[in-house]
Amino acid sequence: MKAITLRKPEKNADKKSLAEIVKIMWVRDKWLYCLLIPGVLYFLIFRYAPMYGVIIAFKNYVPFLGIQASPWVGLDHFTSFFSSPDFLRLLGNTLWLSFLGIAVAFPAPIFLAILLNEIRFSVYKKLVQTCIYVPHFLSWTIVIGLTHVLFSINGGAVVDLVETIFGVRINFLAEPQWFRPMIILQGIWKGTGWGTIIFLAALANVSPEQYEAAIVDGAGRFRRIWHITLPAIRPTVVIMLILTMGSVLNTGFDQIFLMTNSLNRSVADVFDTYVYNVGITRGSYSYSTAVGLFKSLVGIILILTTDFIAKKVDKESGLF
Repeated sequence: MKAITLRKPEKNADKKSLAEIVKIMWVRDKWLYCLLIPGVLYFLIFRYAPMYGVIIAFKNYVPFLGIQASPWVGLDHFTSFFSSPDFLRLLGNTLWLSFLGIAVAFPAPIFLAILLNEIRFSVYKKLVQTCIYVPHFLSWTIVIGLTHVLFSINGGAVVDLVETIFGVRINFLAEPQWFRPMIILQGIWKGTGWGTIIFLAALANVSPEQYEAAIVDGAGRFRRIWHITLPAIRPTVVIMLILTMGSVLNTGFDQIFLMTNSLNRSVADVFDTYVYNVGITRGSYSYSTAVGLFKSLVGIILILTTDFIAKKVDKESGLF
């Protein structure tokens, strides 16, 4: 029987093959890579280049001296922020709004996407999708304007309706206990329709044969949703949840700022509006940068923590 001899692989075989693969990909998809240039330039210029200014969080920044010449103060701004009486109030208000948004607003696109996926009449489905996408394209100024028209204490349609039914005239725009529900409802109305796009795209990959097989086996509509639809979008849901957790301390400046007034300020002040008031209005650039850096660090920690937990629960889930 003839002996089989194994050839010793060349020393640079892997390197050559990798270089050849990269060359083939570049030649084949060079125009696609060229399309990446505007996006890469955008992130380099507007996202990464400004990170240089973060060092003013550790300095007493004076515009006339510049970043380099401004005196170094170390962690003094962070110490002042954490020891200030505003810190706990801002943290509480921000976390309340964020977690209410995650608990109420985050599941809304998922629920709506499942409902749209069950519609079989394509014309009606497209009409509904078009209608629910429209609020996303409205600016927060218009949304807040509509809110003031509907909920104004003087002639607001919703206020008049509540008074007619319950006999009580409620000032929704001024009473602090109504601020958070108003913010969450605005977010749901504006963002739910647009948020369904990514979940509908995930559901589009589900083979219709799975639903047909389930129907043959006698599975009802809710059984099909539970055993086919939800597992199909589970990885997408996990990834979106991870990304949402990274912005827990970012409640949105425009909406909060426009809805804030002197009567609801106790529950309306969040980190985003605080950075504006301290940094722009008062000119404390270093202090406001320290607050912004704190928000970013918390966001990174939450993203990594949520991703780690997601991988422990389901190895197929996770972002990294």
